[in-house]
Amino acid sequence: MKSARKIISFVSLLVAIIIPAGAGAQDGLIYDTEAITGSDIPVTYHLISTDDGLLTPIGFRKPDGDGPFPVVLFSSGNGGEGYEYIKDYSHNRGWTLEQFLSAGYAVAWLRYRSEVEVPVYGKESLVAQPWSGRPVFNRAPLEYEDAIRIIDYVRALPYVDSDRVGWMGVSHAGEMLMKITSVYGGLAAGIASEPASAGFMARGEVASVPEIGSEEYGEDGMSALETADSYDAESLQAAVKATHEAIDREIAMARINPIDTPIFVQGRSRDHNQPVFRVNYELLSEAGKNVEWKSYDHDVHGFVYVRRDSAGNYAPDKVQREAISDSIAFFNRYLK
Repeated sequence: MKSARKIISFVSLLVAIIIPAGAGAQDGLIYDTEAITGSDIPVTYHLISTDDGLLTPIGFRKPDGDGPFPVVLFSSGNGGEGYEYIKDYSHNRGWTLEQFLSAGYAVAWLRYRSEVEVPVYGKESLVAQPWSGRPVFNRAPLEYEDAIRIIDYVRALPYVDSDRVGWMGVSHAGEMLMKITSVYGGLAAGIASEPASAGFMARGEVASVPEIGSEEYGEDGMSALETADSYDAESLQAAVKATHEAIDREIAMARINPIDTPIFVQGRSRDHNQPVFRVNYELLSEAGKNVEWKSYDHDVHGFVYVRRDSAGNYAPDKVQREAISDSIAFFNRYLK
């Protein structure tokens, strides 16, 4: 059975190589298309070339018709896992994307290589030199550079409006929005939901402050559950102050100053990283950027991406519905 699946996958790849993603699409190919349970809109898997010639997957869906459509790209976490991750999220974390599809957006789950802290982000630009007909780089490409290649690919698709592409990222993918928009202007708007932006803001060691308790991972091994009481006003103020003091402001503001993309920072009151989320917002605001803030009271990290329950159904709660309604309203202001 495994051999049969491998043969089918190999044949699918051969077919994909001769099926271009569409006129104008750059450095990518369509690999496969699958139906989504409970939806009339299938997912099409594209494989996109990175700067160093690897392939990274996305799961793309669009409303019926030729477009061109505004697009929101969805991502979460530290990267890695590749095609199987995209398949899982396309099939089992689709409720949020369905709301955007109903609102007239094309959507895509995307993936990039795993986050690497060395070399330190922003220390040196990626430089390519030709060597024997292929590029040789001064360092390995980083995850946000994969994301930029994906964005450029999506913007070139014939059914996409290249001026109306947005990003919604959770946790490290929220930090990725900061990294991307600091060096790249191809996004019309973005949401950083629970952005783990300590690295981007050049935060050093934080002085000891009271923190809410948390569990590292939930039962699914992926969603961090932070079920303790949320910060009270006094403890949050102290933690935000300590976070500000731990940041290398010169580096942080040098990275923030080039950003020219409207950003909605979404906090979560039951997350031990809430001070980081808030300081991310405050530094953008201090720099005069077009930035919005709202915090939600929920006990699941990544709550904006609703997962199917054990019966295969989606059961979003009131807070999740509110957050996605706010998110669509935000993108409507800049992408519609």
